Amino acid sequence: MNQISPLAFVHPDAKLGDNNIIGPFCYIDANTVIGDNNNLQNSVTINVGARIGNNNEIFPGASISTKPQDLKFKGEETTCIVGDNNSIRENVTISRGTASKGVTIVGNNNLLMENMHVAHDCVLGNNLIIGNSTKFAGEVTVDDNAIISATVLCHQFCKIGSYVMIQGGSRFSQDIPPYIIAGKEPIRYAGINIVGLRRHGFSNELIDLIHEAYRLLYSKGVLAEGIQEIQNNLQITPEIQYIIDFVKTSKRGIIR
Repeated sequence: MNQISPLAFVHPDAKLGDNNIIGPFCYIDANTVIGDNNNLQNSVTINVGARIGNNNEIFPGASISTKPQDLKFKGEETTCIVGDNNSIRENVTISRGTASKGVTIVGNNNLLMENMHVAHDCVLGNNLIIGNSTKFAGEVTVDDNAIISATVLCHQFCKIGSYVMIQGGSRFSQDIPPYIIAGKEPIRYAGINIVGLRRHGFSNELIDLIHEAYRLLYSKGVLAEGIQEIQNNLQITPEIQYIIDFVKTSKRGIIR
């Protein structure tokens, strides 16, 4: 049975699962779906197009599936998908998609800290930690297990690789390849995220291999030549192939 405060508004067309807590002054619009065992504290707004999974905790002032901040948006029917086991803290805003992709996605087991913004058509993976007041512009992609510190500004269309650590206050308009620390001013490659990789069970041998891959990649002025050096000299494990594929498919270029 759902526990819905008499001070909350739930549209008759909203679809709720079971065992949800809907606190006072929450607003749940039409064309929304909420799964099971979610806790919406007070003053949470769930807008048109929201598709929320199970076991999420959403804190006061958060607004999910907001109208995109994109002047090209003409009211197309789009969605915002939030997975399971997420903690969405105070005043987080997540926009729904636009006609470009049609959907904004937040995966599972993520912590989105206070005042964070996820713009239209972003795709966020799983097991992410994203700090206070960090802002993602439209169509940003973040792969799994990344840590993005507070007050980071990410340009539209950028991609952030898995197991990345990004220094607080950073601003960037190029892609951040996997397994690295990105920091300093202006932002640049600052080494391998050794602590993060060890926490996730990467062996010392694999960490050394990743480190050598980046040494070869950045030793060349042309990234294609660096990739060729990696392919010629290193064992191509799935992790190394991920680096190669990430760099090859980058549309904005990677930080150096």
